[in-house]
Amino acid sequence: GSCRSRKRCPGLKRGDAKMFNLFMTILKRDLTLSLRRKSDLAQVIFFFAVVVTLVPLGVGAETNILRSIAPGVVWVAALLAALLSLPRMFATDHEDGTLEQMLVAAEPVPVIVVAKVAAHWIVTGVPMTIFATIFGVMFDLELDVTLVMVASLLIGTPVLSLVGAVGAALTLGLRAGGVLTSLLVLPLYIPVLIFG
Repeated sequence: GSCRSRKRCPGLKRGDAKMFNLFMTILKRDLTLSLRRKSDLAQVIFFFAVVVTLVPLGVGAETNILRSIAPGVVWVAALLAALLSLPRMFATDHEDGTLEQMLVAAEPVPVIVVAKVAAHWIVTGVPMTIFATIFGVMFDLELDVTLVMVASLLIGTPVLSLVGAVGAALTLGLRAGGVLTSLLVLPLYIPVLIFG
């Protein structure tokens, strides 16, 4: 339920409950809008799946090679798919003036941004993590290796969304925003890719 009164959420102060309500409102709104634009969601997942499935065709059917490169391939595909979806994180709200109204309102901007990043991760990072289990089977990975790969994606994809939000915000409203976002964010993604 909602936390509009301290009776319902005794552990939260009034200001905390207000920020939590704002976070949930923005999160639900962005998730609803994302589900209405199913083609954008499908494009990211389809791109991720295509990259992962094309690599074995190019490398060959040698099982040991596929097992050794599988986590790296999945991570590179996730990184590229995240880059593909970044420009739309703030663009729609910027175009229709919603983002300007959010900034003008007396609401804490960090809460709004974190909610939008969380929505981006739920729409892109979570499906990619789920699909990674299928790719583990496709690459003939052992169960423990697949679980580690999925866990690393579950931890790493929120970081991709957080770092990408900075690049998406900096290039908002520019004509070549997608290219500039990639140039800005890609060097920052390298440590995430290495640790992943």
